[in-house]
Amino acid sequence: MNSERLRLTVLGSATPYPTVDNPCSGYLLSSGGTRVWMDAGTGTLAQLQRYARLDELDAIWISHLHADHSADLLTAYYGALFADVRLAAPIPLYGPAGTADRLAHFLTNTSTRSPVESAFAVHELHDGHQVQVGALTLTSRAVAHGIPAFAVRVEAGGTSLVYSGDTAPCASLTELAEGCDALLCEAESVQAPVGEEKVHHTPEDSGETAGAARAARLIVTHVGRSLTPQQAVERAATRFDGPVDHAAPGATFSFG
Repeated sequence: MNSERLRLTVLGSATPYPTVDNPCSGYLLSSGGTRVWMDAGTGTLAQLQRYARLDELDAIWISHLHADHSADLLTAYYGALFADVRLAAPIPLYGPAGTADRLAHFLTNTSTRSPVESAFAVHELHDGHQVQVGALTLTSRAVAHGIPAFAVRVEAGGTSLVYSGDTAPCASLTELAEGCDALLCEAESVQAPVGEEKVHHTPEDSGETAGAARAARLIVTHVGRSLTPQQAVERAATRFDGPVDHAAPGATFSFG
């Protein structure tokens, strides 16, 4: 496999809590020697260590602060400062506004604020945020999840992957995913109850978003517990003509 290719390794894709063999949402992005941990859901830090140590990461990117996408930042903090890891500098951490204070409020147990900035150099995302991390270009867009939440387009070597994070179908995600090589999109099992704000994609929605964006490939993730992954793939495929896969834990996808 060409190490310069953009690669996505699935650390976990369960929701809203991990199963015995599948952590919550978390992925490792890599190209050449660049490594980015994308979402840090419950249980993903353990799986991350199959591929990279914390001190080998170039950055962490967090879509939103629900626990199934961010909880392992808490254990990563302890790992980065109080164990066998020796950081040359705090790990760049890109996340929604308030990420640092949210972590500090949980970790602080005395009148002295826990020094989360000793482990993470926190950069707050905004709509249209763009950063170059080694070989990877990350462009973030605000999406519709009822709280501050972001999707991201990752580009390297002329190829592109778009990750929805958690969101209802929205124009900003479709625009971000335009012409991408792959759309990694959540596929919750059911529609929101009548009268409630929609905050997730169903499998059918994920297929429609992929089609509207003219994505070359769809990878469904964050599949609700009332569905099997195969059912989610089949439902998404009714609305999308391209190849559809499931983000199974441990799977690696290569683009380019």
